[in-house]
Amino acid sequence: MTDRPIDVLDKAKGKRVIIKLKNGEEITGILKALDLHLNLWLDEAEVTKNETKIRLGSVLVRGDTIVYASPV
Repeated sequence: MTDRPIDVLDKAKGKRVIIKLKNGEEITGILKALDLHLNLWLDEAEVTKNETKIRLGSVLVRGDTIVYASPV
């Protein structure tokens, strides 16, 4: 039996993930927690804008802004 997408992310806690947002930005960071709405809490987060990385630190990404999220 295959894992549901949320199960894959749950197993990725403590590891680096990449998140693509509806506005086209990509955020990478270490996944600390998530909920059933796919709200993701990240540490050491960085956003990529125009091939420039901007450090964000700790962030909460709302699930309704996410196109996809995947372990790196």
